[in-house]
Amino acid sequence: MFRSVPMMRLQALVLAQDERAVLKGLGQLGAMHLAPIQSGPDTAPLPPIDHTAELVRYDRIRARVHEFRQSLEILPLSKGLRQEERLTAKSNERYQFSSEDEREGETPGTMAPIQRVGRVDGGTHGPLIDKILESAEHQSGDLLRHRQRLLQRQKELASIRQRVSCYRGFEIPLDGLDQYSFLHFITGSLPVQNLESFGKKVCDNMVFFPLDQQKGQQSFFAITTCQDWPVLEQTLEQAGFQCEMLPVVSGLTVDKLSEEAEKEQEKIVKDLEQLNGQLKMIATEFALPIDEIEGFVDTECRLLDASQKFPRTEAAVLIAGWVPANDVAALEQRLEEITGGRYVLQATFPDGSREEQIPVLMKHSRLLRPFEMLVSAYGLPNYQELEPTLFVALSYILMFGMMFGDAGHGLVLAACGLITLLSGRSQRARDFGVLLLFGGLSSIIFGVVYGSYFGIEVFKHYALWHDPLEGDPMRLMYGAIGIGISMISLGIILNVINRFRRGDVIGAILDKFGLVGLLFYWGTLAILMNGAAIQSWGLMSVSIILFFILPIVGWSLKDPLEHLLSHGTGRQNETIGGLAGAIMESCVGAFEAILSYLANTISFVRLAAYAMSHAALLVAAFMMAAAVKDFPIGGSLWSLLVIILGNVIAIVLEGIIASVQALRLEYYEFFGKFFSGSGQPFEPFRLAPDGKP
Repeated sequence: MFRSVPMMRLQALVLAQDERAVLKGLGQLGAMHLAPIQSGPDTAPLPPIDHTAELVRYDRIRARVHEFRQSLEILPLSKGLRQEERLTAKSNERYQFSSEDEREGETPGTMAPIQRVGRVDGGTHGPLIDKILESAEHQSGDLLRHRQRLLQRQKELASIRQRVSCYRGFEIPLDGLDQYSFLHFITGSLPVQNLESFGKKVCDNMVFFPLDQQKGQQSFFAITTCQDWPVLEQTLEQAGFQCEMLPVVSGLTVDKLSEEAEKEQEKIVKDLEQLNGQLKMIATEFALPIDEIEGFVDTECRLLDASQKFPRTEAAVLIAGWVPANDVAALEQRLEEITGGRYVLQATFPDGSREEQIPVLMKHSRLLRPFEMLVSAYGLPNYQELEPTLFVALSYILMFGMMFGDAGHGLVLAACGLITLLSGRSQRARDFGVLLLFGGLSSIIFGVVYGSYFGIEVFKHYALWHDPLEGDPMRLMYGAIGIGISMISLGIILNVINRFRRGDVIGAILDKFGLVGLLFYWGTLAILMNGAAIQSWGLMSVSIILFFILPIVGWSLKDPLEHLLSHGTGRQNETIGGLAGAIMESCVGAFEAILSYLANTISFVRLAAYAMSHAALLVAAFMMAAAVKDFPIGGSLWSLLVIILGNVIAIVLEGIIASVQALRLEYYEFFGKFFSGSGQPFEPFRLAPDGKP
């Protein structure tokens, strides 16, 4: 419960001829976190095989498959195609194939799916994959290019129709408006605010046809004489004229061009429907082969990438990684089945003295798993560290309930959590439902203590204690600080245990959150709470030496001692400036420790502050409800609506604030004492779910 799943280091020496089968078996089992190891006299003399060329080739195949999927809008079979489409695709046996070595013993005429194909080096499946892709690209290429041309032409026609739409009905010729010897045609727009002044300046030899107004611009069509055009052009420029050139099409007018464009668009729509139907047939035909190629390539890439991690001899390969201790027996049995006993297996528990990155796997019950999600959002514990999920669950629920203490609001949260838990489709959604459920139950408990039921005044008389806004608020703050002292103390204790487990004795004793830190913290609290009694007993001087001077001296000696020990053992020291730098760093760390204890403890006052703000928000809602109740029309109804709205705002706003603030206290005030968050997640080697080898 307080540590991650025990891991064992596993090394398996298998024959090179069994490597692929073993990796496939491990990928199917999904229980081993593969760890690359260096070649050498203690492992295997030859370096891993470089499969870069094969991986690059498979990446190219992936790119071709991805492009084909996008162009034909093919979804994976498990997501996109209906059952009858899958059956249609499966019936196309000419695209299903297997390698020669896997055809032995099969009934003549049968075909194996592509996932069964191949060897680690690419095998005989390469030409067949290329043949399938070339066939798919050949059948769809011309159609796709033709569709692209039609779509482009469709856009051009839409643009033409839009350009001439406001000029329809005037039978404007499109032979070129400057081709006439006597008349000159003008098309464009003017700012609406300049239209009146322009009308006063224009000559009489002009016919002006106003059209649509769009975005402050008045579109128009005008006819004048070629003789008057130069003067009119100057007047138009001064008025802010924007010319719009119509398409030049010999023998057509605006109306005729628009009609022909509309007819051509209708024909394009029909052609596109026919093309899309043909492309859909091709997509259906190739859906299964493409899906299998993609799954096969993914599987092969995983196998090749795994093969690159391990050194080898001329005839054997050394496979290494981490396995949960309970899964070692199952893995060994699988190796026995695959290799027929041709393997050597070594499984050892990790040596805590060695500096190695051991993957971390956390397993909890259904009730604690949602809080594991809160822990992993910050980071994973190091393998040697205590696993804090249980402490996080208890403290988070406690702090949330204290800040969000209302039985009615808690009941709403619990109901939402229960609904989410029962109806959630994903595991994450159900875990979120558990968080809501526990948070709601905690709020109900604190609501009963506060006597708060949707903020209704009459229920406050039945409180086990009193409302946060009533009585002495310092008592609530003292309670919040008490929670803070407990969590900070627990964090220090966990840090001491973690450091002893890692063999860091100096850190466990002299770290700012080590034993001397705990002595300083508890001693300071004792002096603050019972200073008069200690003074009366004549122990104040001893207390100051024991609780203040001794911890500060210990903090100041930590880095210099570590520097001297590392120098004596020949290990590299990271302290800049040598011994003098270590002394300076320790002194600064001691000063920082004193401030951090004070700041961390005071930070928990926010529990009381947000509890009072939650109550104050409900009081404000009822005060507003009392104010609107005197309205002459519907006063009681308005009052009820204000109360409901105030409670909804309190649930949403205060619920978010309480959850965030509780998480902040976990991360900064609690985790900061002992939790590194540097653990490496356990990621077992798995083959692609849809790409079974």
